Amino acid sequence: EGGSRRSGWGLLVTAGVGGTLVALYAVATPFVTPALRKVCLPFVPATAAQIQNVLKMLENRSGSLVDIGSGDGRIVIAAAKKGFQAVGYELNPWLVWYSRYRAWRDGVHQNTKFYISDLWKVSFSHYRNVVVFGVPQMMPQLEKKLEEELECNARIIACRFPFPCWIPDHTTGEGIDTVWAYDLKRSRACETKSLEITPKTES
Repeated sequence: EGGSRRSGWGLLVTAGVGGTLVALYAVATPFVTPALRKVCLPFVPATAAQIQNVLKMLENRSGSLVDIGSGDGRIVIAAAKKGFQAVGYELNPWLVWYSRYRAWRDGVHQNTKFYISDLWKVSFSHYRNVVVFGVPQMMPQLEKKLEEELECNARIIACRFPFPCWIPDHTTGEGIDTVWAYDLKRSRACETKSLEITPKTES
């Protein structure tokens, strides 16, 4: 009888440890996986100063907004509170679910959407305002992608790291809180796209 009790307790302990390890694996994997990718994009929460600097760059702007790599949703939620229809794309499902909860808790869930998606597989062509928390390794490729997809009236706001080729139209903040804003209408590609050719008239 004593042996069967010990055997039962052993099974319970084994099951408990196994279940705990599975749960830890399920929670930790989405956070560890980005570090194993060719371009590592870890989750680093935006600071209060960064959020305020982003909002400053959005003053007098309207239309839809997207946060590329939205993390725990704080930029999307802050933008929604300012009246934007804001969307976040994030690869980590736990962060997406937490973002949805935060948006519901803060009363802006109707003005926000969060998607579990790889940023390279999404088209951002219908957004007028784009916020990016990137790393240096991804900025050249992302710069090319956005220039190909976005309309001329779009504004791209880069946090922590600037784009390598574009010249920012506005800059605010210091150190890691620095934010750069780029207006595509000032680029040569957009000027060419919007150029109107008038027919020559003979005198």
